[in-house]
Amino acid sequence: MQDKLTLMIPGPTPVPETVLKEIGRHPIGHRSSEFQNLVQRTTEQLKWLHQTTNEVLVLTGSGTAAMEAGIINTLSKGDKVLCGENGKFGERWVKVAKAYGLDVKVIKEEWGKPLDPTKFKNELENDKKKEIRAVIITHSETSTGVINDLKTISEYVHRYGNALIIVDCVTSLGACNVPMDEWELDVVASGSQKGYMIPPGLSFVAMSKRAWKAYERSDLPKFYLDLGPYKSTSLKNSNPFTPAVNLYFGLEKSLNMMQEEGLANIFNRHSRHRSAIQAAMHAIKLPLFAAEEHGSPSITAIEPQFINAEELRKTVLNRYDILLAGGQDHLKGKVFRIGHLGFVNDRDILTVIAAIEGTLDALRLHKTNPGAGMAAAARILA
Repeated sequence: MQDKLTLMIPGPTPVPETVLKEIGRHPIGHRSSEFQNLVQRTTEQLKWLHQTTNEVLVLTGSGTAAMEAGIINTLSKGDKVLCGENGKFGERWVKVAKAYGLDVKVIKEEWGKPLDPTKFKNELENDKKKEIRAVIITHSETSTGVINDLKTISEYVHRYGNALIIVDCVTSLGACNVPMDEWELDVVASGSQKGYMIPPGLSFVAMSKRAWKAYERSDLPKFYLDLGPYKSTSLKNSNPFTPAVNLYFGLEKSLNMMQEEGLANIFNRHSRHRSAIQAAMHAIKLPLFAAEEHGSPSITAIEPQFINAEELRKTVLNRYDILLAGGQDHLKGKVFRIGHLGFVNDRDILTVIAAIEGTLDALRLHKTNPGAGMAAAARILA
């Protein structure tokens, strides 16, 4: 049957019908007063979501554009930085930092393990000349389903040095608590196709006062991603370039929905869905790739021992029109990932668990009583 595909991946995530209808409106002029009013409203909503009084700038681009912008607008060539790497996206920020000539020290953990905050503490504490300019980390490591201890790492950054903390919050913002001001985060980057519940195309960069001060000394090359013009035009409810106007329509609608639900309820929903998936996988003997206590509220990685993960994923897609994410790099065929981020409800969670159990039954690989996973998840959701 056509048009029944269900996305259970870390992005793009499902989009509410009301948001799609808003995006389908006729475009308006991006220099019109109507659009400026829209920018003003969504800017205040974005501050609410980020839990900050700082400006949240909107770029037309992906989450990678937002992270690259955060790095190149606050640092200079040769600056020393610490970069956390425990998955595919941590690796990406190391590559970006090196591409711009930064002096990178990698704080590395095995894929599936969380970053160790004490390693950052030790590096910062031993930096007697305070030469480390930034700590760059991923909060929710999408490739492995691990959530890193951002709060503690940020505390160490501010306690032991003068470094900025630059954070990839692409799959954590809108799924778990990321209080920018309270945790003294300097750069927070995110993307529209995740917790924001709209299609890909917009990215967001929030900068602290410390980050803007660092911007003044930054000498890395930039033009389209130069955040200075974005800030000056944002104060006039505008944009230095042509923005994705129709995505702004959807953004306002999705942020309205998020405000109606409330931050605490959003965070609790994602946490509950993570717990339900974890309980179901335990019940049907599919091991979690990341330790349960370090699981991301956005995505869960599973490492089946008795079936190729790609075979299971493809069977779920072919039989049930549900798209799961595969493993990346050396994890391909070894893990599959269930996204539970954004516009996902209890029914979606039960449906994907039933599809996985049905697939195991069809392949004669179910290790427990049929329905064990559903029952375990239902107890959590109840």
